[in-house]
Amino acid sequence: MHKADGNEPSAGERKISLLVIEDDENISTAIKEYFARAGYVVSAAGDGVAGVQAALNESPDAIVLDLMLPKMDGLAVCRELREKAPYIPILMLTAKDDVVDKVLGLEMGADDYITKPFSLRELEARIKSVLRRAQAATRTEAAGEDAPIIRGKLKIDPAKREVTVGDRHIELTPKEFELLRLFATNPGRVFPRKYLLEKIWDYSYEGYDRTIDSHINRLRGKIEDNPENPQMVLTVWGIGYKFNDER
Repeated sequence: MHKADGNEPSAGERKISLLVIEDDENISTAIKEYFARAGYVVSAAGDGVAGVQAALNESPDAIVLDLMLPKMDGLAVCRELREKAPYIPILMLTAKDDVVDKVLGLEMGADDYITKPFSLRELEARIKSVLRRAQAATRTEAAGEDAPIIRGKLKIDPAKREVTVGDRHIELTPKEFELLRLFATNPGRVFPRKYLLEKIWDYSYEGYDRTIDSHINRLRGKIEDNPENPQMVLTVWGIGYKFNDER
């Protein structure tokens, strides 16, 4: 087991609260002990029903959610929490290389996933990432829908529907603009193709996956320095796309 990396909240700072919904006691205990040492306030639930109740009662800063749970599976938990507590970031624990679970979880509203087996240090990095993204989304929402979005050299002006990359003015179609705006507002979040179809095109049909891919390719051709090696809109193989949150 790795030691916590020492980035504990300093004296006077509010501690980050974490809820672990996991029925494997060994995994749950390891996560609780690691994050408690790192300065988090950690609670746990051993089944889906108890997990939903704990999330609604405690309103934690983030949730670690296993998909295989008794009483209520992780996908059902995720769906219910997205309806009742949409503001809480959720990180899923999935079986190794199970793309179907990852896609379904993301479509239900999970913010990220990590596959078993995983290192606790990697889990902490993922949790910090979803927390940063949640804070960025909150700031964007507080600033208003028309507030400029700046990600590195990319600037999006929703009010004027203008996009610039450095000193280049970029002409985008309405769908390209909405795609880019969605990505840039949620850096690091993985968006499955089905979600993008429903969100941007308002329909769902597997045969239209190529519509997404062709729009992404055209968007990259306009905003990326090298569309063959994109640095902004990244492919998550077998799932969908995300905006690079390291920019």
